Amino acid sequence: MEYDDSEAARALAERTREFVDEEVIPVEREVLGDGPVSDERLAELRETAREYDVFCPQIGEEFGGMGMAFRDVLPMFEQAGRSLLGASACRVDAPDEGNMHTLELLGTDEQRERWLRPLVAGEVSSGFSMTEPMQGGGSDPKMICTSAEREGDEWVIDGHKWWTTGGSEADVLIVMARTDQDAHPYEGTSLFLVPADTSGVNVVRDIPHVGGEVTGVGHAEIEYDGVRVPEENLLGTLNEGFAHAQQRLGPARLTHCMRFAGMAERALDVAKAYTSEREAFGGPIADKQAVRHEVADAETELHAVRTMVRDAADRIDRGEEARVQVAMSKNFAANTVQEIVDAALQLCGANGIGKDLPIGDFYEAVRQFRIIDGADEVHRRVIARDAFSDIDESELANVTRYGEPTE
Repeated sequence: MEYDDSEAARALAERTREFVDEEVIPVEREVLGDGPVSDERLAELRETAREYDVFCPQIGEEFGGMGMAFRDVLPMFEQAGRSLLGASACRVDAPDEGNMHTLELLGTDEQRERWLRPLVAGEVSSGFSMTEPMQGGGSDPKMICTSAEREGDEWVIDGHKWWTTGGSEADVLIVMARTDQDAHPYEGTSLFLVPADTSGVNVVRDIPHVGGEVTGVGHAEIEYDGVRVPEENLLGTLNEGFAHAQQRLGPARLTHCMRFAGMAERALDVAKAYTSEREAFGGPIADKQAVRHEVADAETELHAVRTMVRDAADRIDRGEEARVQVAMSKNFAANTVQEIVDAALQLCGANGIGKDLPIGDFYEAVRQFRIIDGADEVHRRVIARDAFSDIDESELANVTRYGEPTE
């Protein structure tokens, strides 16, 4: 399919596809069923990514990235997502990719120098610590309970977080906390940069979860007990934490969509190759109409994902919040990719659940996508709220008139 991508975007995507095929997938095969990949092997891949000129394209050149526009890097994210190691190798992996974007957008010169530059280089890692257990749950973040109280020239943070991706390995954590207890959380929360070795930061555990065996990235439960950080560790504007989080999460949801679209594309490629070689009932499985229709539907839906994401990204580039378009993209992409990976696994039969092929790891990884970065139900709520926000008064009158009892 041809998309309205710039020449620079297409060239970057093509280099990334070549890098993933020639360098990343051979390493992936080494760790399938026996992961995660070692830090040393990942560091080698990152050096090779620099040689291919596909390393951290989304961050400015002054911080060690390639300085490309958000819209131009999206096709590259899809190609990186064709392997579970691709995004990490290219330094476009969550959560660091979103956290780097946040630091570049909101950070002071000192914060960028201390954290953004080493993050881009892969010398440190980060976590975004927002979700809380129980009453401060993730799907309704305005219920957040973690507090930050000012004492002199310091902030004292107390709270309990979980599902902080990469939290147990992070060198720095971006923590969302309430800074005005009397205000609505939308107007009373802030973001703080908290070095992970700060006294009072207690990583309780990595929560056991489905997937993650190839990359080894966990989701941590963390307690913040009287954690003191200096005033200059406030990230962005005081009490604007929710607005800043949306600045981070909108683009990050689209990059997630593209990475997972790459996973779906690769799963389809494997399934098409397998069914073309595998013979049963008098010929290749790929010649059976049921298989062909399954693949046809998957290709159609994947095209729709790519188109929706590009539309939302174009709107963001024009300065729109594009919240509804992002919600549509995230909800549709998450369900579509899950269905495609499931179908690809089924087409590969017993080999689909084996770890000689990547589809088994894809299958374990893809289910989380319908929950992370906003559950399906939350995005559908956003879409429905917008759909009912501008009901035409004349239509309401018609409904009333048609609904009146007749004599």
